[in-house]
Amino acid sequence: MRIIVAGDWHSELHEQAVFEAFVALGHEVESFAWHRYFSATGLFGSLAARAQNRFLAGPAIGRLNRDLVALARRFEPALVFVYRGTHLLPSTLDALRRPPRPGAPAPIVLGYNNDDPFAPGQPASFWRHFLAGVPHYDAVLAYRAHNLPELQAAGARRVRLLRSWYMPRRNHPVALDAADRAAYGCDVVFVGHHEADQRTALLEAVVDAGIDLRLFGPGYDWDPVLARSPSLRHLAPVRLVWGEDYNKALCGAKIALCFLSKLNRDTYTRRCFEIPASGTMMLSEHSDDLASMYTPGVEADYFTDAGSLVAQLKRYLADDVLRGTVAAAGARRVRDDGHDVVSRMRELVDWVEGWRDEAAR
Repeated sequence: MRIIVAGDWHSELHEQAVFEAFVALGHEVESFAWHRYFSATGLFGSLAARAQNRFLAGPAIGRLNRDLVALARRFEPALVFVYRGTHLLPSTLDALRRPPRPGAPAPIVLGYNNDDPFAPGQPASFWRHFLAGVPHYDAVLAYRAHNLPELQAAGARRVRLLRSWYMPRRNHPVALDAADRAAYGCDVVFVGHHEADQRTALLEAVVDAGIDLRLFGPGYDWDPVLARSPSLRHLAPVRLVWGEDYNKALCGAKIALCFLSKLNRDTYTRRCFEIPASGTMMLSEHSDDLASMYTPGVEADYFTDAGSLVAQLKRYLADDVLRGTVAAAGARRVRDDGHDVVSRMRELVDWVEGWRDEAAR
């Protein structure tokens, strides 16, 4: 199958992962990365490019929309996978769905978005093109189950849940050398962004209980928060970890924590797959959704407040055998249930091909 993967391409966890998975499945794939339309040089050019990227208006927006349609005319894809189509206009989606030439089949155009544009507090201006385009996709894929009826109400022709994934080449068990153990070794780790929810108080409870904690993430988020916390200020400065360093940060801990974003109304998150895949035990904020994927106390475990978090940590840190058994079972579950990106894209292609076969009958 010929496939175009289009998106901002700001991270290899997103568009690049999808692209590589389709290639691994044997498809002929073209990429369309629109971040390059906003990389002008010079002070004026740079300011103008950033303004267009922020406000989603201007000549660069028009040019990238025209160029994507032109690529589809040349390449004649069977499928166009649009990742977080904040920059695409409804007219572009309509043009992509038309046959590239007389007698050729029309491509199927799918939209996918890992954020929650319907959540309270999301900026309407940023999501205006995406939401206006929802009725113009052949189908819109939701990261979260609660977005499915919201997308339908917004006019989506078809909707389907497509959960996030882990990447086996990035998320896997690894033995740390002495230098890595000094950098990443700890009882408990949290890797992620700060959010104005309960996570700061929960991390304070962990440290106040005498548990060895490491924290990784964007320092511009965390450092001002830590400066105001007597319990956590010793963790500053916080640094980002990517790629193999991120994997080492997970593997260096006995237990990795997972918090659920309230901004996106998450019931699970990408780390719920990455942590078990690394071979480290996951202790997550509870949701019924997550508990349906990993059996509590068997393949992962959960907390609901500071008291249950500290109690769970103390229990598992005191029992190496139990902790290792849960970690190993979680690793098997994430693998056996096909939460890797290639399995996700295989499932998607099977659905698209079945849908096309039904339409042809």
